[in-house]
Order: sequence, then C-alpha cells, then structure tokens
Amino acid sequence: MKKRHLGKSGLEVSAVGLGCMSMSPDYYGAADEQESIRTLHFALDIGVNFWDTANVYGGGHNEKLLSQVLRERRDEVVLATKFGFVRTEQGLVGVNGRPDYLKEQCDLSLQRLGVDHIDLYYLHRVDAAVPIEETVGAMAELVQAGKVRHLGLSEVSGATLRRAHAVHPIAAVQSEYSLWSRDIEAEVFPACRELGVGIVPYSPLGRGFLTGQIKSPDDFAPDDFRKGLPRFQGENFQLNLDLVRELEAMAQERGVKASQLALAWVLAQGDDIVPIPGTTKRANLQDNANAADLVLSPDDLHRINAIAEKTAGQRYGEYALKFTNL
Repeated sequence: MKKRHLGKSGLEVSAVGLGCMSMSPDYYGAADEQESIRTLHFALDIGVNFWDTANVYGGGHNEKLLSQVLRERRDEVVLATKFGFVRTEQGLVGVNGRPDYLKEQCDLSLQRLGVDHIDLYYLHRVDAAVPIEETVGAMAELVQAGKVRHLGLSEVSGATLRRAHAVHPIAAVQSEYSLWSRDIEAEVFPACRELGVGIVPYSPLGRGFLTGQIKSPDDFAPDDFRKGLPRFQGENFQLNLDLVRELEAMAQERGVKASQLALAWVLAQGDDIVPIPGTTKRANLQDNANAADLVLSPDDLHRINAIAEKTAGQRYGEYALKFTNL
C-alpha cells in the first residue's frame, strides 16, 4: 500500500484509509461484527492502517469493536476518532464543543478503544455557540497531556480552519468529498494547502452509490439512513443511477470497477488527499486499496468530471446542512 502524508503534520498514513462507521448497526442497517473484525485484521495485513471512527458511531459500539483488534495490533494503526455530536436515546440532538465536554469525551473514547493515546482527534462538527479558538485550545491541552497526538476538524470552512490553526496546528480536515460532492474545492482546499493541512474525504464513494451496487431504493434496509438523503430519493435517485451507469461503462473500458474509478479520481485531486471509504467486507476493502495504484489520464479525469456534473440533489437535507462547512 502506498503512503501519503497528511499535510505538514508529519503524520504518514496509507493512501487509502478505512472508515469504520458502517461496522456498527446504526446508520447503514445491520452489520456482521465477526466479519468486521476479520476485515479490520485484513486491512492491516494489506497495509490499510488509517482507521476512522467516532464516539457516536453505534453509541460507542464502533470504538469498542475496534478495541478487539487494537489490543493485539495497536502499533500498526494510525487511529482517528471524533467528538462533538451529542447523542441521546432519541439520536443526535446537537453539537457540543465546550472544553469540559471534549475532555470528558476524549477519556471515554480512550477507555472504549482500550488505548493510551489517539493519533488524530477530530472535532466532528463546529459548535456555533463556542468560539473555535476555545475548543481547539482545549484540544491542544489533550496533546500536551499525551492523550492525543494530532488535531483535526470536520466539515469546517476555510475561515474557521485558519482561526483554529492559529491556536494549534491542524493536521487534517475531514469533509464529505467525492466526484459528486465537491463544494469544499472552492474555499477549503485553498486554505488547507495554504496552511499545510491534509484533506481526508469521507464518503468518497457517494455513500456506496458510486460503487454501482445500489440499483433500487429497495436495496436499502428499512433503518438505512441514506433513504432520507435527497440524492437517494425520487427523481434524484434515477438521475444519479444513470450517472453511475456512465461511470460503470467507463470503468469497464479500463477493466476496473466503478468504485475504483471513483476513488482514483479522488486520489488524483492531490497528494495531500487521503480518502476513507467505509466497508465491512474484505473483498471491497481489497478493491478500494487497489484503487491507489490506478493512474488516470487527463482525458479520464475530463470524462469523469463531465459525468459528475450530472449529479442530482443535495448531499444532506436542510437540517444537516446547517452543520457543514461552518
């Protein structure tokens, strides 16, 4: 597996990481825990060492799941987790960036993960009620205490990133980014590159849609949260399915899969970009890892860009969009 550096942080990770959210029965329907554990071990076996989780995934289940592998292979993993969302029995109910809360959540994550430090600790979403300087200042204290090695932010604007970076170096910004989610290119990319901050795209396969494995709304489990996203509803679904069919046709010409073409496109947008596609299956993980070796020509990129322009619908509903790019 090829390696990449997250900006100027000195943090070196596999060129393709692993998003672990779908390994918990929370957002994408049921998950096979034993298969997930096998997939985690397999990830390390093939060099995919950059793992991403969060305190709210599965209400803490996801971090506990990873701990079963970390107890044996901690030194092989570059471990990222997040805090910020507040979750109750009713689901996600808001964001909290206060110093006392984040310090409490860091300790809880360390306990669930069974580790003594977190390699990359993200603010999951910005708390509009707390100055970013106050939140990042408290996160910096975690670095000083040895509990955290590097700091990250998720779904922030370029302006917020600059303010945060002035308090303590930010290693990475994690935001949704794929050939059909490109809003961060205009402002966030330039800020990251100006400051030497790595870019970590989540959902680089369009929440699975760009793999070509989703053919009908009936393919989703009843509790799959994607059913509530604009791109997966009504006319948008069919228009986006047509887009994926074009991508699949192009992939067939190259003798690869649509998912690999989509990931290779993300990787081609800069050496400072490390996507973290999620999967629970070893075969999919191998396909994702192989995408790091796929080289796209200028003509390939032009064709994919033209396909991407046909994307229909927003990536989130109006409520969730209020917490993005703040």
